[in-house]
Amino acid sequence: MKSEELKEMQTDALNRLMKSRSQDGMWRGSLSSSAISTAVSVFALQCIDSDRYAAHIQAGVRWLHQTMKADGSWGDSVESPSNTTATLLTYVSLYAVGQAPSETRQYLSRHLGGASEEALTQGVLRYYGRDLTFSVPILMMCALAGVVTDWKKIPPFPFELATLPQRLFRYLNLPVVSYAIPALIAIGVCQMQKKGGLLSPIRRLFVPKAMQVLLRMQPADGGFLEAAPLTAFVSMCLAESSFREHEVTQRCAKFLTDTIRDDGSWPIDTNLSGWLTSLAAKVLPPGTSPFEELSLLIRRNATTTIHPFTAAQPGGWGWSDLSGSVPDGDDTSGALVALHHLSHGTPCDEVRNGLKWLMQLQNNDGGMPTFCRGWGRLPFDRSSPDITAHAILAMGLWLPSLDGKLKSDVQKSLDRMLTWMGKSAEESNGWVPLWFGDQDAEDEKAPVYGTATAIDYLMSAHHPVATELAASQINFLLISQNEDGGWGGNKGVPSKVTYTCRALAALKHFPHLYEEPRQRGWDYLYQRFKAGTLYEREPIGLYFSRLWYSEELYNVLFLLNALKGTTA
Repeated sequence: MKSEELKEMQTDALNRLMKSRSQDGMWRGSLSSSAISTAVSVFALQCIDSDRYAAHIQAGVRWLHQTMKADGSWGDSVESPSNTTATLLTYVSLYAVGQAPSETRQYLSRHLGGASEEALTQGVLRYYGRDLTFSVPILMMCALAGVVTDWKKIPPFPFELATLPQRLFRYLNLPVVSYAIPALIAIGVCQMQKKGGLLSPIRRLFVPKAMQVLLRMQPADGGFLEAAPLTAFVSMCLAESSFREHEVTQRCAKFLTDTIRDDGSWPIDTNLSGWLTSLAAKVLPPGTSPFEELSLLIRRNATTTIHPFTAAQPGGWGWSDLSGSVPDGDDTSGALVALHHLSHGTPCDEVRNGLKWLMQLQNNDGGMPTFCRGWGRLPFDRSSPDITAHAILAMGLWLPSLDGKLKSDVQKSLDRMLTWMGKSAEESNGWVPLWFGDQDAEDEKAPVYGTATAIDYLMSAHHPVATELAASQINFLLISQNEDGGWGGNKGVPSKVTYTCRALAALKHFPHLYEEPRQRGWDYLYQRFKAGTLYEREPIGLYFSRLWYSEELYNVLFLLNALKGTTA
């Protein structure tokens, strides 16, 4: 590809990026509207006060009907293929208002192995396995709407455990991931009130304290995780217990009404402003924007208190600057890398605290989880290769400017992460990411994304062991390239802009090698550019237990990252 063609794409993408910057200086993007978010929000408002929220309910119902596929099904986003979860939750929501399509019930019967309650319940539990974070809320909504009548088929949530000190959670083998404690409480309380049981008089004694925990965890704007699904599941269960007028429920309702879109839909989360701003800061050329302003914005968003959700210590960053965001390993590393770029490697208190925060998060096996150290039983709290590689980059960039004990501690942490990455490289055929996938892949996994992203991070760290690890995985990318020059999430999966950009960002670290694959990859992207499809939404993100989303800025940001250092 000619350099002027690369420059043409770079100029266009950079213009799009700068135009999308909000007035406050951050990038807030636009997450895709979600059938799941819309369905559960509509049902929650129906449970809380169907008269008061009639306009919101009707708007959501209209959007759901308008986006239904010909066979009566829905996908997570409008760009997503049909799936049973989105279709089931939408069916339940429409059933509750007397507008459930008959073709939807037929779809569910085909995909769940029958139309009986038993088939529905077992189908949901089988799909999500031992992680009950999403399967139990789904079945609870079915029960509250009357689609499921046998409450005993729904696994119980021990809400009492949430009243124990958070430092003990890692030892309790809770049935949900770390960020779903609000659902554990609300659903557990509702189950106890609906099902009763010999121990219910004793269990009721724990309810007031559990509700205090729930109120303490609720963000200022009312939205748990800034996400409609979790907020709606919590509020529908509280409303159907004895807590319809409780402060938690009413604040949930306000969040849901505040975040509905003009077309009647809800997104999967409010925004990814923290993540997007960090990504944007790393790809901006010098002189494009005041670096000091961006640096201050990112530094300002570092947490300064113990987080009520996960008990995380101060110092980390979440995916958004909103109060419902939770600090995590990937966003903290992203912020640290962005600050290194913006400050030209001059450390500040936020950087030092962020590095300490990452070290506190590090698992005993040496890898980096997402939210909580040691919650290793369920996938979202296990060590992840792409998140670990990101932390290696963050620590590797800042290490030379540190001194004293902090430098020594960071070096030890870095060595442990590199050791873990080495073991994971030996055991895998491509690194599988935790929060990204490919809807077109049979197993929905995207090792191309995980491998390419990890290679990019490891090579950018300029560490000899990291470089060796990255080089050992490059062949996976080469054999995964499609005939059209692009990459999908895995070998043989249709090409997408996002994965192709990620693969090219990895290959650019080997400038004198792999010229032919790189040329074919850029040709694929340029053809998409000329065809006007380069920036089409691609649902590759995973959220809240296998929910798909797209983000309008991903292709712009990932393209600029791949182009960085490629053109003059």
